[in-house]
Amino acid sequence: MAERDINELLRIMAALRDPQHGCPWDVQQTFASIAPYTIEEAYEVADAIDRGDMADLRDELGDLLLQVVFHARMAQEAGAFDFSGVVAAICDKMIRRHPHVFGNEKIADAEAQTAAWDEHKRREREQSGDADTSALAGVARGLPEWQRALKLQKRASRVGFDWSDPRPVLDKLAEEADEVRHELDHGGDAARLTDEIGDVLFVCVNLARLAKVDWSAALRGANAKFERRFRRMETLAAAEGRQLDGMTLAEQDVLWNLAKAEDKPAA
Repeated sequence: MAERDINELLRIMAALRDPQHGCPWDVQQTFASIAPYTIEEAYEVADAIDRGDMADLRDELGDLLLQVVFHARMAQEAGAFDFSGVVAAICDKMIRRHPHVFGNEKIADAEAQTAAWDEHKRREREQSGDADTSALAGVARGLPEWQRALKLQKRASRVGFDWSDPRPVLDKLAEEADEVRHELDHGGDAARLTDEIGDVLFVCVNLARLAKVDWSAALRGANAKFERRFRRMETLAAAEGRQLDGMTLAEQDVLWNLAKAEDKPAA
């Protein structure tokens, strides 16, 4: 395979965005329309890593890089910045935030580096005129909500607002679940129910954090397990000459329990 470099990708992107001869779909895109694809590609990178598929990881990283090039090209067309500006900005930031590597400062360990990183970010916000001095300042609103919840909880923890053990969080989770049940039992309106279920989800993120469990990995595992067992249900139903949508819930539960029993790891 011929060696390629970033300049070829930049030329390809410029050709795709050419108003006269480019791809109609690429030409009509905006920052807002491309943003969901950028998020999706980042998740596909994470999925390839989770599966340990290095060939797929290479391809998904390429897709993610294309998203960066796409945004940079649109910014260049708008006269804001170009790809070289993106590279310069991240190079400057990495050097600035790692004085223990590129300067004379000393950092004891990874925990100390995390604290130093946050302090660098705080000073940068201050220098840019950001007047927000909250411990929660700078937690991006564009993050997936579970990830934003996790970051908010970590920030609060740094000033001591936290449990020291996951067990009390289970009590809080039961309390929040009871409040959801109360709303369901008393015909609570959609806004109150949304609020209470939001509390449950927020506490679940906190429980995973304090138990030192990766929320995203745990949910990916639960999704994979559900999909595996549900597909097995479909196979079991087909073996009886039936389909799930023709069964009662009780009949489906029988198949679910069979699939679940088969799927349990060996003791």
